[in-house]
Amino acid sequence: MIFYLFKKFCLLVTSLFVVATLTFFLMHAAPGDPFAEEQALPQEVLDALNKHYHLDKPILVQYSYYLNGLMNGDLGPSLKYQGRMAVDVIKDAFPVSLLLGMEAILLATALGITFGSLAALNRGKWQDRVTMLLSALGISLPSFLMATFLQYLLAIKFDIFPVARWGTPLHTILPALSLAALPTAFIARLTRSTMIEILAQEFVLTAQSKGLSEGKIFFRHVLRTSILPVITYLGPLTASVLTGSFVVEKIFGIPGLGQWFVLSVSNRDYTLIMALTIFYSAILMACVFIVDVVYCLLDPRISWTNSKLQSRRLWRKKKSLP
Repeated sequence: MIFYLFKKFCLLVTSLFVVATLTFFLMHAAPGDPFAEEQALPQEVLDALNKHYHLDKPILVQYSYYLNGLMNGDLGPSLKYQGRMAVDVIKDAFPVSLLLGMEAILLATALGITFGSLAALNRGKWQDRVTMLLSALGISLPSFLMATFLQYLLAIKFDIFPVARWGTPLHTILPALSLAALPTAFIARLTRSTMIEILAQEFVLTAQSKGLSEGKIFFRHVLRTSILPVITYLGPLTASVLTGSFVVEKIFGIPGLGQWFVLSVSNRDYTLIMALTIFYSAILMACVFIVDVVYCLLDPRISWTNSKLQSRRLWRKKKSLP
């Protein structure tokens, strides 16, 4: 196990290094200037700014400054927001995005497993058909369209929730539902497909023949095995929620990392773009690593050495879902 964890840690560090390097060179290869404004600045001011942020140095020298700062935990200052460090922006905005993301993930997991189980246990009945219909709608509608629809229906039309902004727990419900719609639909379909397959397995039939109650069979055998693919999906689900939050946070006016990411790109704020990209990458890689470990702990049949192979097989299986 120690060797496995060490190998995964080395892979994470290497992946972060590649992400940091690609982000740095792509930012500098894109046309434009971080100090370009509608009203041109005097050349003396531009030269002073470029010298202050080392932008007048050769690209490899800038890259060495960048790597040295990363190794010392310094993500650099914002080029557009004077006096603000990239770390300070992340500290202020990340708790908002974390709260919204965790709420969306919990909603998606709980509702997806519930609806998927209901559909599998009532296969071919109206509960199954309604669940699959709602799942198809959830997968088809993008998060920004779902956000606009919920905003109009529940905030403007019926005045149940606030339209936008951030402040009270009520402000989190509509954006969390918008982010949770697509993963809820996919988890429901994934749970249904896996559970139907497990209900036909011999160990379930054996438990039924021993006279165990349906509740014990469901919770001890069927449900525990059925949620393994869902746990595998939680890593990519985090990526989906964080990526979708860029647009959703903009629609609802939420002061999270997604809004700062959009602003940094539009302002060509090199250091802030690179800091947010690396931060997001670190979170997503850590989530995938945790999911891989939990998956191996929950299923003793899977060894530490072939857990990655099992995850790939489950991801191939999702493409054939009904």
